[in-house]
Amino acid sequence: MRPPRRPAPPCVPSLTHPYADSTEVDAAAAAVPAVGSGAAEDGAAGDGAGSRVAPKPRELPVFAAGEVDVDFVTMSYREVLLEDTAWNEHSHPWHELLWNERGATTVVTGSQVWSVTPAVGLWLPAGRLHSASAVAGTSTRAEFMRFGAVPSLSDEPVPVEIGPLLRLLLERLGEPALTPESRAVTEAMVVDVLQPSPRDLLVRLPTSALLRPMADAVRADPGDRRTLTEWAARLGVSPRTVSRAFQAETGTSFARWVAAVRAQHAVGLLARGWEVEVVAEEVGYHSASAFGVAFRRTTGRTPGTFRRS
Repeated sequence: MRPPRRPAPPCVPSLTHPYADSTEVDAAAAAVPAVGSGAAEDGAAGDGAGSRVAPKPRELPVFAAGEVDVDFVTMSYREVLLEDTAWNEHSHPWHELLWNERGATTVVTGSQVWSVTPAVGLWLPAGRLHSASAVAGTSTRAEFMRFGAVPSLSDEPVPVEIGPLLRLLLERLGEPALTPESRAVTEAMVVDVLQPSPRDLLVRLPTSALLRPMADAVRADPGDRRTLTEWAARLGVSPRTVSRAFQAETGTSFARWVAAVRAQHAVGLLARGWEVEVVAEEVGYHSASAFGVAFRRTTGRTPGTFRRS
């Protein structure tokens, strides 16, 4: 059940850090830990070794667009995650631009799985349900924009190129000493330069009973090298049937879909500091060079761009 409409407190203390648990708000507000400090570094495994722990859950509420009235036009949020973290499905009463200074965040909206990176962010319109996860050491950023005060870039989630100008403007909005006049000018410039990006790292999940076993298996193990023909034989249908269904449900071919799943998984491993050669093998490529070619074709960037040093 959706929470009742409520006004925000005068100083909006509970909204200052919408992604933090309520018990963490004061600590998060006091200081943002520096990249490369403390537990944020301890979870990395440069060679792919080390045990995985369950991500720390964070529970957030569901709000309709504009359900909570706030006294800001834009509000900046930043955090360096000290633990692997997963956010439940939730929604905000404001528009949201998600991006990262370092590492990758996975955001799920319905049957769409997005990767948010330092190069490509994600616009989420107010009220849009989404869940998310990120590994320790990820430096997350978000700009919250008041519903009704800022026009929505899109009524649907869309990727946003985080270019040098937009990054500079977003950094400026995060300056606590910014005057109201300068903030208003900067906010207008951010709205002006915001544009959907032709590039994204998006995986659309098939929903039919025919294709879900394939999709679940590949997402669970991106190193799975079974071909479409092998999957068709296992499912008892023709390769043509599987090919047509995959194109209809995901908008792409099975081969390109697998490449996107592998790229998403690879970005997460590279963000942990894994070596490129190890990542290549983990996601099903016979060599680092073959992985590099496929990765660049899918993301437009080299694997080293995402690797945490």
